Amino acid sequence: MPGDVCQLAIKLDDKKYYVEGPNINDYGGSHSKNGFCKVVRKAQVQGKIVDDKFVASYFKLLP
Repeated sequence: MPGDVCQLAIKLDDKKYYVEGPNINDYGGSHSKNGFCKVVRKAQVQGKIVDDKFVASYFKLLP
């Protein structure tokens, strides 16, 4: 996503949303080899869109 900050985001129905709830570093170093700032990962998520943000009630990375 555009910007200078590396934040956790999801793509849902071809739209991108920043995620509220889990922190990007909850899943390892964001700038590590497989970190979210370096690669796109798949996840199972539950939550709702509020004010153009995805408020996560469940977030699990897939292998």
